[in-house]
Amino acid sequence: MIPSLITPIEVQSQLAQRFKMLRLSAGYKRSTLSKRAGVSESSLKRFENSGEISLRNLLRLTHSIGHLQDFNSLFQLPDATSLAELKENIEKKTPKRGRF
Repeated sequence: MIPSLITPIEVQSQLAQRFKMLRLSAGYKRSTLSKRAGVSESSLKRFENSGEISLRNLLRLTHSIGHLQDFNSLFQLPDATSLAELKENIEKKTPKRGRF
């Protein structure tokens, strides 16, 4: 595994910046989008300024601007060529209780 050169804080900041650009390009004011998503305006403002937000609120906001499907590409499982290979991959990654 190659270590990442980007930190979680940097990812937070980049997500917040990209989200704000999407919100503005969709023509939403913070107040309008927060009501539409069921998220407080202060939570939206905090997210855009600091990157801090709960996952649930982030999903609500992205759904409200039509980008919820963007999360489907996160944590993709590798493609298996056969059922046996898929079972093998699962067994490799499932730790056995009390064994090292």
